[in-house]
Amino acid sequence: MDYNTEKNNKVYICGEIVSEATFSHEVYGEGFYELFVKVMRLSGQADILPVTVSERLIKGGELKPGSILSAVGQFRSYNKLEGGRSRLMLTVFVRELVQETGDRNPNSVVLSGYICKPPVYRTTPFNREIADLLLAVNRAYNKSDYIPCIAWGRNARFVQNLKVGDRVALSGRIQSREYQKRLSDTETVTMTAYEVSVSKLAAFDEGESFDVDDAFDLYALPGSE
Repeated sequence: MDYNTEKNNKVYICGEIVSEATFSHEVYGEGFYELFVKVMRLSGQADILPVTVSERLIKGGELKPGSILSAVGQFRSYNKLEGGRSRLMLTVFVRELVQETGDRNPNSVVLSGYICKPPVYRTTPFNREIADLLLAVNRAYNKSDYIPCIAWGRNARFVQNLKVGDRVALSGRIQSREYQKRLSDTETVTMTAYEVSVSKLAAFDEGESFDVDDAFDLYALPGSE
């Protein structure tokens, strides 16, 4: 296995910017901005994804609502304090803006990491099999991103047998999902969760030779959803 952290976490998205870029934070004098991008699915539904981009890549205000963002980067996590509690936040961190082409899947992610919580397997009322897993993906400088993923059908049955510490690689798409959170007996609020919907998955031993680039094509054309 190539342990180059650049291979552990790769994302390509292409979609319409649907919000203004707002300042997020600064690192070593470099400012970063947040915005949201709408990426269409084959079904006609859309995922509204959070994106973080450096001020270096925003040239003359080109990233405006209605324009198209085509970018490669990583799907990253960070903790944010809300109401005295830590909440896991997720964002597509843009490393490079690239030319839009029609032969790429507009929403692709490839991850390689470790299972860090026991997977949760369940079935829906319509007997669809689902498994939730949380993947710890190593990043440079001894950091890690914690990415929630969801597997379906045959992949879900496979995932339920994985253990904490098992190493896996997977590919899929980043999806957004709204849900209701109850604040009190009379008040609820709509929240948005982000996760990777897994289309392909493989587990391998620590010492096993496994090349993520050979096994998963980041730019593969989308298949059925």
